[in-house]
Amino acid sequence: MNATNKSLLIKWLAIKYSFIKWQHANLFKNLVIFLVGIFSIMAELSHPVFAAPCFDNAKSAYKYLLTQEAAHSQARTQTRININRATEAELVALNGIGSSKAQAIILYREMFGGFKTVDELTKVKGIGAKTVEKNRQRLSVQD
Repeated sequence: MNATNKSLLIKWLAIKYSFIKWQHANLFKNLVIFLVGIFSIMAELSHPVFAAPCFDNAKSAYKYLLTQEAAHSQARTQTRININRATEAELVALNGIGSSKAQAIILYREMFGGFKTVDELTKVKGIGAKTVEKNRQRLSVQD
């Protein structure tokens, strides 16, 4: 159960509890609290994060998912990475760079200062010219 579902469950239980605890003296006040709670749940459920397109058949849903995945993949491959400021997570997104090589790049950068050119990446242990060439379009050197 994710955090949003837990939040909705807690709100629903609070509303249900307040509904059960109604007293005749505070009827109007409790009714207002109950309705505000219901409307807040409805507003959360209509949030765009929860909104997803509906499909008539599985084939069109599958096509939509493939399109979304391709768009995300293309966005990842077109993002330029500044090797002088990139985090480990950003460096791991490069072709042929895993966690250990990303850490090696960061360590080299901290020990010897920022890179002057993209080709200086070959000075990092485990990164060769082929790896640099595969990623050249996505790499940048800025201070």
